Amino acid sequence: MPTHDLRNRFHPLSIGAHWLTLILLLAAYALIELRGLAPKGGELRDAMKTWHYAVGHTVFAIAGLRLVLLPFTRTPPIVPEPTPWQRGAARAMHVALYAFLIAMPLLGWLALSAKGTPVAFFGWELPALIGRDRPLARNLKDIHEVIGTLGYFLIGTHALAALFHHHVMRDNTLRRMSPW
Repeated sequence: MPTHDLRNRFHPLSIGAHWLTLILLLAAYALIELRGLAPKGGELRDAMKTWHYAVGHTVFAIAGLRLVLLPFTRTPPIVPEPTPWQRGAARAMHVALYAFLIAMPLLGWLALSAKGTPVAFFGWELPALIGRDRPLARNLKDIHEVIGTLGYFLIGTHALAALFHHHVMRDNTLRRMSPW
């Protein structure tokens, strides 16, 4: 890749983490939405839930890594420069997305801990974050599900904004994060 392209694109690790996060989010949503097709108490349904937990915690780890690396990576400029309100909206959306990527796995972990369910992570059992409390577990699960529904809106809006910038605004917003 020519050097001038590197100045107009995110770091390859940022690009990889961004698209890996999307793939993992799609997997987490698919696993939990499609689990209803498997019989309750069956191995397939249990495996889908276990994989949902593992994928969610992987998203949590990648989001944490992305936040740690954020001060050390350069954000390439958008050309042509967006208006101040667009910059503010983009900043708010990124804060909301990071809050979502951190809060969802934590809420799931808290809910499972309160339910007394072991939290599996690729063969390891994560420690319980709180003691067993069934009513709290139900409340946390409900919050997790509501925010999960909100996640469809956040992810969809983020994708539509990128497409709007690319096809209507004709700026480099999408190209900065493009894996190709």
